[in-house]
Amino acid sequence: MLAGHRTWIFENQPVIVSTGTVGGPFEANGNIPNDFDLLHSNMWIGQDSFEKAHKLLMEEASQRAMEKAGIQKEQVQFFLAGDLINQITPTSFTAKTLGTPYFGLFGACSTSMEGLALGAFIVNAGGAKYILTGASSHNAAVEKQFRYPTEYGGQKPPTAQWTVTGGGAALLTDKGEGPKVTSATIGKVVDMGLSDPFNMGGAMAPAAVDTIEAHLKERNVDPSYYDLIITGDLAHIGREIALDLFKKHQITITEKQFVDCGLTIYKEDQPVQAGASGAACSAVVTYGHFLNRMKKGEINRILVVATGALLSPLSSQQNQSIPCIAHAVSIENGGVS
Repeated sequence: MLAGHRTWIFENQPVIVSTGTVGGPFEANGNIPNDFDLLHSNMWIGQDSFEKAHKLLMEEASQRAMEKAGIQKEQVQFFLAGDLINQITPTSFTAKTLGTPYFGLFGACSTSMEGLALGAFIVNAGGAKYILTGASSHNAAVEKQFRYPTEYGGQKPPTAQWTVTGGGAALLTDKGEGPKVTSATIGKVVDMGLSDPFNMGGAMAPAAVDTIEAHLKERNVDPSYYDLIITGDLAHIGREIALDLFKKHQITITEKQFVDCGLTIYKEDQPVQAGASGAACSAVVTYGHFLNRMKKGEINRILVVATGALLSPLSSQQNQSIPCIAHAVSIENGGVS
């Protein structure tokens, strides 16, 4: 199963049998509203705190994924998920509702592919029949924790990104109809010394390039093997840095082939500065938009590279640099023959 130092090849090719995606009002006015299963009209979602609303996003995404697959929560062996809030409490409360054995994950905005990689590993090895995995974020809850409450209306620099309000879940199984998870490359922490929490795209770009380069080498494929190579939330700043680094490292990835979830989810005229971010960003765009395109046969092979800035409010306040990571998972129609 291990290829090289950090890539897993899944011989049994676990199947993404269903997904669930939920968003908020800003996402409803975005670029891909038809790729969500459920969109809410306000940020409170009937709750008395943004953190409680955040919990509902992951619960609803999980429920939609199970409903679409026609299974009950009692059939799910493990729930692998996380978010950005302190001690990943929204996800832990979701796990309480599900009543499913639970691995709580924190990879910041890389959590979606961290969970998918680990879930595929377990299913591939025969450790489970059904695994539910996902990630979520809530703009108001996350901004309050990492920067300042949105009610303050503070200005942000052009490098800042907009935290996605949403939850995305995928249900993995050993056999069935759907795109197959064929491999995963686990990221390592890359820290280039940036400390600005308003420029996470710039901080994360080197980690994304490091993981992509390792994946291509260890899987022994050319970038052209994939229809799309998709990053999580580099947005405009990080994407341009990554493209420059590809040229420097002599990796031939075209601008058309290299896309970003943070530049896919919102319209150009929405006030999101450099683009989108948040643990839900890669989760909802991948499990909604890109897997829908795979189901339609528009694309057949994608490499999803979820990127994460592993800072905390404390490390940011102490002006420490931002450790970054990126996990890559290949998803293919029909698998690998």
